[in-house]
Amino acid sequence: MRALRHDRVRLVERGSPHSLPLMESGKILPGVRIIIANPETKGPLGDSHLGEVKRHDALYVVGALDEAMELRGMRYHPIDIETSVIRAHKSVTECAVFTWTNLLVVVVELDGSEQEALDLVPLVTNVVLEEHYLVVGVVVVVDIGVIPINSRGEKQRMHLRDGFLADQLDPIYVAYNM
Repeated sequence: MRALRHDRVRLVERGSPHSLPLMESGKILPGVRIIIANPETKGPLGDSHLGEVKRHDALYVVGALDEAMELRGMRYHPIDIETSVIRAHKSVTECAVFTWTNLLVVVVELDGSEQEALDLVPLVTNVVLEEHYLVVGVVVVVDIGVIPINSRGEKQRMHLRDGFLADQLDPIYVAYNM
């Protein structure tokens, strides 16, 4: 995790502390060369830089630069935080994160009771702190289906943020840690 915050990637043993699982993006065909470019230099990224990990003829893409959030001067990829939150409790069906006035907002879809919504808040804040070293500013617990998804299955985090700011999410529970 520390390396990832500094745009570096390194392979570690499965289950290592502060590690994240990567999903294979696809096989690299024989004779095909893949290059992920540095948007600043327009040249290829150096070895171990954020963007790609090639191993055993497969490509693993770590995160899209345009989705990255900056908090406390470091870059975070929403999917990493969301994955940690989803793993935190069996009743969490989906999660999306975004920033609001330098605060991290975590929206959690819950398949459970209102009591479980209350119980989720410390679980969410603890897992984000322990795995990402970030303090959650707001936890919003909502019903299933509230997090907007486009036709390609991608989370629409900015639409979600706009709904949050306009008080349109109809939450089960909201906890502010400001």
